[in-house]
Amino acid sequence: MDEKRFVIALFGLIVASIVGFIAYRFVAPLTVAVFLYYSTRRLFHRLERFRLPARVRAIVALSLIGIPLVGLLGYTLLLVLIEARRFIDQYPVAETVGAENSWVGDLAELSNPTFDGVVAAYRSGQLDPLIDFVSDQAALLASTLSGLVLNLLIVVVVTYYLLLDGSKFHEWLLTFDDDAVVREYLETADAELEAVLYGNLLNVIAISIIAVVVYTGYNVVAPAAVEVPYPALAGALTGVASLIPVIGMKIVYVPLAAVTSVPTVLDGDLALLAYVVGFLVLASVIVDTIPDIVLRPYFSGKTTHVGLLMLAYIFGPVVFGFHGLFLAPIVLVLALTFASTALIQLLGGDPDDLGVESDHGAVPRGQRRLDEF
Repeated sequence: MDEKRFVIALFGLIVASIVGFIAYRFVAPLTVAVFLYYSTRRLFHRLERFRLPARVRAIVALSLIGIPLVGLLGYTLLLVLIEARRFIDQYPVAETVGAENSWVGDLAELSNPTFDGVVAAYRSGQLDPLIDFVSDQAALLASTLSGLVLNLLIVVVVTYYLLLDGSKFHEWLLTFDDDAVVREYLETADAELEAVLYGNLLNVIAISIIAVVVYTGYNVVAPAAVEVPYPALAGALTGVASLIPVIGMKIVYVPLAAVTSVPTVLDGDLALLAYVVGFLVLASVIVDTIPDIVLRPYFSGKTTHVGLLMLAYIFGPVVFGFHGLFLAPIVLVLALTFASTALIQLLGGDPDDLGVESDHGAVPRGQRRLDEF
């Protein structure tokens, strides 16, 4: 009997090692999938009031998050190309860049960037330098594109089935319960993960709205030469950029200020730079600093300390890479929840001594909760 148990345990260990290796190999898309699952789960359950099948609700929940994000990025790329071409046409950049990169100069000289114009340019050989450049980088481009598609497919599939079968996985984990410690830990960690990761989504939406209002208001006052281009799009991108630690929204509004000031400097109208400085002050104070101080405590979960969560956002990408932006908060929540529930009970303590009791468990005194907002 002991030999059979040993063989079964050894086989289970081998299978677990293989599964762990695969999960480690694809840790980035799996982490993003967990983030999307907790960000959309609340919407998935609220769609039950419309009596939709679970599969339809999962598709709708994913679509309401994924389609706007993909559309936003695609529209941003299109506008960047349009504005870059407009800038090249207006200022003598093509001659400078084209001197070293002939395909850039040829592309800048493309007179009619419509489908028929591109076809005519291809037939005349105007696009041959660009085609040669793409051919030389074909292996790198193919590898990058295939990896991106594979990771995106993993994210969509895993998130979809987590929405459908997440409760079944949760119940399976509870079969290992011992004196209700596992159940309490899993339920507390699950609720806190939803609060933290769903709070991230709310934070993105709130900052996007604030940024759109600020950028639009600035354009009402500022002269046309120093207006923020596409304020609605820029505001939405600012909200998305708020997920990035340390740099955060600066990755959007600082380049916006630079793009706005370059034509003014080239035209020699330096007095208008005062408006650009004013825009930077507005963006850094109203869009960046104040929401981070006022809103983030409300969106930081029920029990997770705001300072520790900020450190997780900062150190996560440094330690794990870009996906650490999502992985580090998850690890932090799991660790803190274990320390405040299972570990204390295993050591004979009382978790209620850590804070005041609420409907969602013990909450540290003075800590804001997401449901209060």
